[in-house]
Amino acid sequence: MKMDRILLKLSGEALAGEKHTGFDEAVVRDVAKQVKAICDKHIQVSIVIGGGNFWRGRTSDNMDRVKADQIGMLATVMNCIYAADAMRAEGLKTHIMTPFACGSMTELFNKDKAIEYLENGEVVFFAGGTGHPYFSTDTTAALRASEIGADVILMAKNGVDGVYNADPKTNPDAVKYDTLTYMDLIQEGLAVMDTTATSMCMDNDIDLVVFNMNEHGNILKAVQGDITGTVITKERK
Repeated sequence: MKMDRILLKLSGEALAGEKHTGFDEAVVRDVAKQVKAICDKHIQVSIVIGGGNFWRGRTSDNMDRVKADQIGMLATVMNCIYAADAMRAEGLKTHIMTPFACGSMTELFNKDKAIEYLENGEVVFFAGGTGHPYFSTDTTAALRASEIGADVILMAKNGVDGVYNADPKTNPDAVKYDTLTYMDLIQEGLAVMDTTATSMCMDNDIDLVVFNMNEHGNILKAVQGDITGTVITKERK
């Protein structure tokens, strides 16, 4: 599988570790070291991080969905600022791009500039979602990967080592898939990512690798093809 330019999709909850909220510094530092090792292989790395360690959905049905999603967008910005700082400590140059102005903390998303940074060996974070409500960070990952021409999305899950036909946490008989197509996801209703993100990846022929982030070194292993996750492609290979 070609991996010259990747988009790493990280779970916000995974960054929290056993604390389940906020940041676990040891976890984030470990991610930073793995990203440094990947960059040292001259692989271009961009990153999208979810916001679930700070905010997920609405606090109640009385809360406006648009406002709730806006809070979630800001949570992803916080995550990217923290993770980018950890990567700078490892000697990487980083940039945080958002679809809306955040003062001097980020810069506005620009496709050509993002690609320029990546080609210079610098890590680019895509924070703030798409800038619009009703879109998940999975859709953000698919959109940005399409825009920058990423070869693959590496989806690092929190405690899940791939795609199953049922929830392995509640069903001991759940079966894990080694490979799938995007049409399989749609037809079987497998909740890997939302339908918008799935369709976008399929339309733009972007491969997806789903794996467990919680096992040490798994991000680097995913790049090296040494991991037992699930590979999802446009067509069966």
